[in-house]
Amino acid sequence: MISAAIVGGTGYTGIELIRLLSAHPKVSIDLLTSRSEAGTRADEIFPSLRGISDLVFSDLGDETLYALQKCDVVFFATPHGVAMKQAAALTQAGVKVIDLAADFRLQSLADFEHWYQQTHSCPELLKTAVYGLPELNRDKLAEAFIVGNPGCYPTTAILGLKPIIEMQNKQAVRLIESRIVIDAKSGVSGAGRQASLALNYAETTDNFKAYGIGGHRHLPEIEQGIEQLLVSQFSQQVRFLPHLVPMIRGMFSSIHMALTEAGAGIDWQQEFEDSYAGEAFIDVLPHGVYPDTRSVRASNRLRIAIHQDNERGELTVLVVQDNLVKGAAGQAVQNMNVMFAFDETLGLNAAPIVP
Repeated sequence: MISAAIVGGTGYTGIELIRLLSAHPKVSIDLLTSRSEAGTRADEIFPSLRGISDLVFSDLGDETLYALQKCDVVFFATPHGVAMKQAAALTQAGVKVIDLAADFRLQSLADFEHWYQQTHSCPELLKTAVYGLPELNRDKLAEAFIVGNPGCYPTTAILGLKPIIEMQNKQAVRLIESRIVIDAKSGVSGAGRQASLALNYAETTDNFKAYGIGGHRHLPEIEQGIEQLLVSQFSQQVRFLPHLVPMIRGMFSSIHMALTEAGAGIDWQQEFEDSYAGEAFIDVLPHGVYPDTRSVRASNRLRIAIHQDNERGELTVLVVQDNLVKGAAGQAVQNMNVMFAFDETLGLNAAPIVP
């Protein structure tokens, strides 16, 4: 049994961590923190936790910081910029850190400072951080002390592109044209629990809109995934456009590419099935079957469908996930399982909720 703490446990990803870790057979949640809710029981804020957790939120003061150093793993479900201020002291004490914000995702300091409008406080630690996508970084995660949990959109994009980029590298010939279009949609929970007019029920219900049209901070993370994780031998131009849809959870990314003549000769359905054979949380759907967000609701599963049209020279990859689970808290627990040499599926095998 390992000891876990959750810093910032009152947001949507925080409550998902509590839900998942409370059912994990090898984890004890020993500390929850929240500056705004210090002294309040977790089940008072989230009645869904009644009978599951009797923990009380603590403030992030000196006494709590000392207690965090006694844990085996600390999850940061906090705004960007919090984890990097605590990571050095925790790792020096032998604690493993999993950050669900962006502090340890981008290896480029310039990109981080541009998109998140703050200076990174521990660039030397950033160099040792592992990007938390188990399907790509499993071996590195097993040795990691600091993990940057991926953003929700980049998870769908990078895993949706993985078999294509890897096959292109293997054959050393361009199989898709340089331009990739990622048309992505997310439920409103992806924006967090903060009060905002744009997230008001009257604004989001019966409405559909794009945002980040001029650029979104998940774009450099997607580009980093293509260039560094997938080690693309060919330059790829990515156009990423996110949308807000009137649902609570769920994410649907449609990835559009033009095939070259060589690319049209590949059976991409078979290639995706082979690439993800044995991956517990990636489900490549049969030919002609297409996913919907409800099929992954509240689960750590990511479902992928392929549509290949050789007459038009087009390839479309459809990817769905729950943005709060595989796109955030579930993936963090999956990373923890790898880091502590647990069965990777432990605590994450719940079936999706329907309806």
